[in-house]
Amino acid sequence: MKIYISTDIEGIAGIINFDMENQDSVIFRELYNQQIEWVLEGIQQSDKNDEIEEIVIADSHSKGTNLSYNRLTDFDDRVSLISGFPRPEYMMSTLDESFDQVFFVGYHAGIGKQAGNMDHGYSARAAYKIWINGQYQNETTINAAYAAEMGVPVTLVVGDSGLKEQLHDEKMFPQVKFVETKKSLSRYAAWSYPKKKVRADTIAAVKEVLSKSAQETELLKYETPAELKMQLYTTAQADTIAQLPAVERLDGRTIQTHADSMHDTLNTILALVALGNTQN
Repeated sequence: MKIYISTDIEGIAGIINFDMENQDSVIFRELYNQQIEWVLEGIQQSDKNDEIEEIVIADSHSKGTNLSYNRLTDFDDRVSLISGFPRPEYMMSTLDESFDQVFFVGYHAGIGKQAGNMDHGYSARAAYKIWINGQYQNETTINAAYAAEMGVPVTLVVGDSGLKEQLHDEKMFPQVKFVETKKSLSRYAAWSYPKKKVRADTIAAVKEVLSKSAQETELLKYETPAELKMQLYTTAQADTIAQLPAVERLDGRTIQTHADSMHDTLNTILALVALGNTQN
């Protein structure tokens, strides 16, 4: 078996604002690495541990230089680490049909979610809202649909209460197993649960999803070719992006384009976000 773990930081317990990355970098990195280790503990304690040959971890926050290669590979010698930026399919780089399951760890609520701690979509400075085929999306649903295109299920999401509400209560991805790390109180405030609870819940959830057949989790599939609509953060960003030949300007901050597959949709989003960030 092969497991792919896509990681982010905004859904990690104890991290509540973007300033921590620079102001409290030691604590920030400790929390990030530690909560990934709890996922690895769950794998090691699962009944399927001996069947798992490879664990690929994608460091997918900011420029992808946050996780410790030495620490994680020492913790489990099956681990390999994807780092750096830019890279194709950023949060999902190198995922292919050979993987059996995908875990999302440290994921967060999409932009505009009330009381979503550090809510955003790929970049808080570029993309405001994203729609695929007319439906609002967050990073979790877009990345899960990309995995689904290759037939690989996302079986576990670890993140904040705002994301859980979007996925389960608002029915964006209700079938996925979810571990809640903190109660989001506002964009820059959260009630992080005790470490022993988050660790125990994470280990138990990993063991649970690995005990089942991956096919028991319904894939989150979107129809393609897909219509992609993105609301940018500023009109200046839309001014620039609208000059691309395949892009239509819908209003001051909103553009629309199309993609033949979820692979192309994801990479188009990443490219538009990168271009938008040049106009900040």
